[in-house]
Amino acid sequence: MPSAPASNEPSSCHVHKFGGSSLADAARICGIAALLDDDAATRLVVVSAMQGTTNSLVALADMARAGDDWQPGWEALRQRHLQAAAAIDAQERFALQATLGDEFDGLHRNLQAVAVDDDVDERIRARIHGLGEILSSRLVHAALGGEAAGWQRLDAREVLVVHPGEMGVGVDWDQSRRRFAQWRARHPGCNAVVTGYIASDAQGHATTLGRNGSDYSAAIFASLCNADALTIWTDVDGVLSADPRLVPDAVCLPSLSYAEACELAYFGAKVLHPQTLAPVQSRGIPLRIRNTLRPQAPGTLIEARANAGDVPVKGLSLVNDLAILELIGSGMIGVPGTAEKLFAALHGAGVSVTMISQGSSEHSICCVVRADQAERGRAAIAAAFAEAMADQRTQAVRVTADICVLAAVGDGMVGTPGVAARLLGGLAQARVNVRAIAQGASERNISLAIARADATRALRAAHSAFWLSPQFVSVGIIGPGQVGRALLSQLSATLPRLRSQSRLDLRIRAISDSRRMVLSETGLNPGLALDALRDDTAQAADLDLFAAHVRAEHLPHGLIIDCSASDAVAAKYPQWLAAGIHVVTPNKHAGSGDWTRYAAIREAQRQGGGRFLYEATVGAGLPVILTLRNLLDTGDVLHGIDGMLSGTLAWLFNRFDGSQPFSTLVREAQALGYTEPDPRDDLSGLDVARKLVILAREAGRELSVEDVEVESLVPLELQQVGREEFLARLHELDAPMQARLAAADAQGLGLRHVAQLGQDGRARVGLVALPADHPCRHTRLTDNLVQFRSLRYTDNALVVLGPGAGPQVTAAGVFGDMLAIAQSLGAQTGAPVIAAGAGA
Repeated sequence: MPSAPASNEPSSCHVHKFGGSSLADAARICGIAALLDDDAATRLVVVSAMQGTTNSLVALADMARAGDDWQPGWEALRQRHLQAAAAIDAQERFALQATLGDEFDGLHRNLQAVAVDDDVDERIRARIHGLGEILSSRLVHAALGGEAAGWQRLDAREVLVVHPGEMGVGVDWDQSRRRFAQWRARHPGCNAVVTGYIASDAQGHATTLGRNGSDYSAAIFASLCNADALTIWTDVDGVLSADPRLVPDAVCLPSLSYAEACELAYFGAKVLHPQTLAPVQSRGIPLRIRNTLRPQAPGTLIEARANAGDVPVKGLSLVNDLAILELIGSGMIGVPGTAEKLFAALHGAGVSVTMISQGSSEHSICCVVRADQAERGRAAIAAAFAEAMADQRTQAVRVTADICVLAAVGDGMVGTPGVAARLLGGLAQARVNVRAIAQGASERNISLAIARADATRALRAAHSAFWLSPQFVSVGIIGPGQVGRALLSQLSATLPRLRSQSRLDLRIRAISDSRRMVLSETGLNPGLALDALRDDTAQAADLDLFAAHVRAEHLPHGLIIDCSASDAVAAKYPQWLAAGIHVVTPNKHAGSGDWTRYAAIREAQRQGGGRFLYEATVGAGLPVILTLRNLLDTGDVLHGIDGMLSGTLAWLFNRFDGSQPFSTLVREAQALGYTEPDPRDDLSGLDVARKLVILAREAGRELSVEDVEVESLVPLELQQVGREEFLARLHELDAPMQARLAAADAQGLGLRHVAQLGQDGRARVGLVALPADHPCRHTRLTDNLVQFRSLRYTDNALVVLGPGAGPQVTAAGVFGDMLAIAQSLGAQTGAPVIAAGAGA
């Protein structure tokens, strides 16, 4: 569009535009006056039709053309406007009802004309479609006090002259400016209420600027009067970083440049009409988007230069209902004019191209088009390249349906390395496949063609990747026992801080025990989740339905926390990981169970992208697995592992010095809650064996529990009796344990329950008599200790020591794994940065 010619008119005018939602009823219309309190010498108020009116008028014209009964719709629309007129002009100072009645009589005649002749002049349909703005301008004019209060009413058809063009309606700036200057001369110094959307053509016939064209009208009039500013009043706080229906955490952008706003408008930001910006940009007129319902909100300011902000991307948008057209052929390589021929064919078929992508190999050219034009475009390309296809220089024209385009927009992208990497990395973490990519040399926009099914998930993932919203992770918790309850308590205390300081939203959307589950769309309060599970609305537990809810298609990331001790739950891990669901667990069945299943878990993790973390399976909250993993990943060679891996057995043998019978200590440990309900589960050594197997497998050893030499502290004759009988005969352990202790004392040694993995792969669990200088002799209470002997740590072993039992520390280990996964997804969970000088 050519720039409007310069004007010598003083720049002391503010243009306000009110959309249909701001004119929904008489109360909204009467509230406009309070929003016009600025310092401008004159004001132009450009108005849309009352909310829903244009749709009704279009429908009435279509009904009349089809021969349907349009009278009830006409009467309903008439009554709505007359009621608004009665409320605004209760004293009949402006004869509003009579004036609007005349307008509706004219509408009635026009509809009758359409009904009689469906080939009626397009000008009549334009008058019908544009009547809404005429009606609302009369209502607003009266609500502002009319001419007595210094307000004139301007029918835009008197001054605005437009013509059709290939890229939309164009403005005849010379003619329009001349007519506007003449109108100004007849109404010097007055404010004006102006009709949006409607205009005249070069012959003086009524026309429109196209649907949602009132914003464009406002920008045109801002340019015509060389305004200081244009404010568009709507029903949202401003331009949002994404569609809030798809991204609930979308934020209002305080500022945008014209270039950024143009990109977002083209790619579907509904608050802006794509043509709105050109007239104000040509004159450098600042445009602000504000909310009629929240006038205290500052809105979004659009001007030549905007604050770049902390992130390179300002906003993200989706264009739906698209398809990919792809021309493939090795014969195109190095052949000039191929692209020209393709796009000429599309132009001739009237197909609009949204996005273009071509690899440097020139083997294929693809473009994204509207879905309803895809077949027409395919046929046009096939016809244009028929000879090349016959000669096999081109092989095919392919159509990929159900495509949408995700666009990332921001001036801060210009010259900033890594923007594409962050965007594509965020999509990869959310398991979104990118079909085509386009980025212009301006670097303000990266456009990605993706499957429509991935659209919402992709948008949310990209939004989080640029820290425009908290990193969202959908969380499901299975097994609210002691560890599960402790985890819920820790989450309840910590999640608000993580959301505010680290912009991490760990949203608990599901919880389940062995019988019941609760699935929530909005999220469960961790402090009330157990109550929800006991509520009558809880449903029968179903692990497949549970997982499907956690990993809903519209959510970028799913995480299941298994705090149960169930082998059946562990059996689901391969399926979950293959679906991209991350799994965190203290459940030892997966890591130490059937080797085939363990291998399937690892393969699913590699193929599906879900992460599997299980630090709390060994040593509760201690970094045992992490330490071993770091040793191996940095090239160290493991020679062996020794450790006290049971908090219960550690406590027993830290206390067992012969002063009390061993059975008395077991009963005390049971009373303190250190043992399992049946103490044999601890005394058998099987739990320790499972932990040793987990560490061995982490070290690359193909070991199973059956391969571990396990010494049970329970005599054979007590292993098969009932729990109550075992507890009654617990004293039978005292004599053999006392004898073991005496034998060790005689050698100056002490008893400890130890798990051992040798360099030869031999694994053993049981009582060991250790010298006084051994690290295991210096633990306290329920401490766990793991000693790694390796090539680097030969003379002085690497020791991990600390509390290794209890629901709180185990839950903390689970929580740590949750945060590790969040960090891998891009969450910033470190300490908040304190500005220089803060607190000084």
